[in-house]
Amino acid sequence: MTPISVTQKLSPLIEYLEGLTSRAPVEALQAQLEALDISVDDISEYARFSEQRYLRNLVHQGEWYHVLALCWRSGQRSPIHNHAGSTCGLRILKGIATETVFEPTPSGLMKPVSSADLGENGVASTQDAEIHQVSNLQREGEDLVTLHVYSPPLMRMDTYSLIDRTVGEFRPMVLEHASGSGI
Repeated sequence: MTPISVTQKLSPLIEYLEGLTSRAPVEALQAQLEALDISVDDISEYARFSEQRYLRNLVHQGEWYHVLALCWRSGQRSPIHNHAGSTCGLRILKGIATETVFEPTPSGLMKPVSSADLGENGVASTQDAEIHQVSNLQREGEDLVTLHVYSPPLMRMDTYSLIDRTVGEFRPMVLEHASGSGI
């Protein structure tokens, strides 16, 4: 039996994304990711890791979206951030992701307001000024692989700190592996 390619596995999602003429609504992106029939094995060619930080690996792109495989070693986490004008949906392909949601306090500092673990096939979505952090808090040696869709492409985001009142800017589209841009 011939294995199904990542292009075939992602085709319902890519077809939806290619039809966009503006930003994807958060509910629609959530539904698309929930309906996807995909596993970490299907995107193995994009599963690249670093010991220093989580890696963002481009799988596919279009005018109104980027599809990325994010790869996390144990203990790696994103900065506390928002999505500054972009809708984000993520699906867990391997491991357990911990999503922590934050809100600003009257003092201008951030406080965590909720935290949830998402296991394989779990889906989460967020947009705009919603502030969160994604982490791999599993034991040493247990990797996390997440499939992310950003619509429009996430070219910048605001970052926050638990101990500093200033808001930073992060330009996350420095990709470690971008050979998937053509599928």
